[in-house]
Amino acid sequence: MGKVRVPSFRRVREPARRGWLRGAPAPGWVRLLPWVLVVGVGVATLVSPHSLDIGFLLGAIPPLAGLSYGPLATALLGAATVALLTVPAFHLNDPGQTDLLTILFVAVLSVFVSFVRSRRDAQLDLERTVAEAAQRAVVPPLPERVGPVGCVGLYRAAQRGTLVGGDFFDVRDGPYGVRAVMGDVQGHGLSAVATVASLLGAFREAVLDLPDLEAVAARLDRRLVVDSARSAHAELFATALLLEFTADAGAVRIVACGHPSPVLLRAGRVTEIDVEAWTPLGLGLSDAGPLSGVNVRLRPGDRLFLASDGVWEARNTGGSFYPLVERLTQLADHEPPLMTELVWADLLRHSPEIRDDVTMLVLTTGARPFNS
Repeated sequence: MGKVRVPSFRRVREPARRGWLRGAPAPGWVRLLPWVLVVGVGVATLVSPHSLDIGFLLGAIPPLAGLSYGPLATALLGAATVALLTVPAFHLNDPGQTDLLTILFVAVLSVFVSFVRSRRDAQLDLERTVAEAAQRAVVPPLPERVGPVGCVGLYRAAQRGTLVGGDFFDVRDGPYGVRAVMGDVQGHGLSAVATVASLLGAFREAVLDLPDLEAVAARLDRRLVVDSARSAHAELFATALLLEFTADAGAVRIVACGHPSPVLLRAGRVTEIDVEAWTPLGLGLSDAGPLSGVNVRLRPGDRLFLASDGVWEARNTGGSFYPLVERLTQLADHEPPLMTELVWADLLRHSPEIRDDVTMLVLTTGARPFNS
């Protein structure tokens, strides 16, 4: 495999989150097109020594204006269209009364459509703002540091137009040390947000109440079991990775519930930590035997790289999984904020079509905070 190229972020394009046909503002060329037609038709008729049969082009100006502009600008462009047809100097085949009335009707109709579209866009923008605020409340941005642990996270939801999907992470300080969680619930997109909110609420309470990490995992498992029992057809489950740091961040305890293990970056070396994967949350941890984790000694500057299935299981066109450990070996010298962005950019090159939520969390011990 070749080395990872450090990309220029201007050259690395993410998949469009909200394109023009999905509610984003019209691109510049669409907004410019009505004016180009007005000026082009006017100039062409003035400079041509002969009468030009191009008046039919004017019929496209009001609808194009209604697509890009508000009612006032659409009305002005409609008026300009009618003027081009009626001013004798342009000689647009001396349109008859029927042609003129047709263009006038299209112009008035375009103003009405522009008014309706503008009201609809304003309502959609309001709803999108409320949805984004709600989603950020579910999974707020990570602080640069929680106790002795530096934190950097990256989240890319698979469903277009959303900030939160089926993945989640959080890092919290409590009476029993700094605890972190990364999880992946069944499904993704907006349908999974309620389950994410439920699990994060249970985690944040358990961080304050429960003295050991295994009990925290059991609390999350119970939360999903209870939520599933409320509906006869719900079969909620989630994979999760839970970590608990000692007070000086000299060691970490890790519990994996069906989730990929974390990767340890130490002095340029990259090692996948061997953690026994237990039953995913929501399937009854108590039925799988006593839950246990693994303790790992840490040194100042060590990094733990956590990634969701969207990273580990991303495939290229040949069906090969993304080689995360190999890539991290090549990126170990970069600071965490840049490292996560480089992995994301490299992941897009490896698997152009991302169908799952992509989540990364880098936890650093004994180091200064990193600038986002």
